[in-house]
Amino acid sequence: MRSPNFRMGLPIVGLIAAGVLVGCSSVSDVTRERVARSEQSFQQAQQTVGRSEAGALELQRAKDNLDQAKMALDKKESQKAERYAQLAQLDAELAVSKSQSAAARKAADELTASIQQLRQEVSRGMPVSEQ
Repeated sequence: MRSPNFRMGLPIVGLIAAGVLVGCSSVSDVTRERVARSEQSFQQAQQTVGRSEAGALELQRAKDNLDQAKMALDKKESQKAERYAQLAQLDAELAVSKSQSAAARKAADELTASIQQLRQEVSRGMPVSEQ
């Protein structure tokens, strides 16, 4: 025969177990903040990259990872949400870097072409045209 104290302890154990399960399935504020920061990074990258082809693929990957992070948040899967949020942020940063690199390369190419044109004009003895 079980003691009365044993029966009284069962509901308490059940409540503690339920509390632990709820605690495990909830998403921390840190995870929510990380996903929000990733969304900000994506939006900033989107503005920086614009319609440029350079960085477009990485920007799309950032969006896909951000969507996955949000879905994981909805499902209360903290680890998945954090991993996808981190990937989204890294892809957004890579998209910005590629876009900026392409812009710098274009500017360098234009400068090189201008210098080459000036050299040709000087070698022909032609006056340098004003631009």
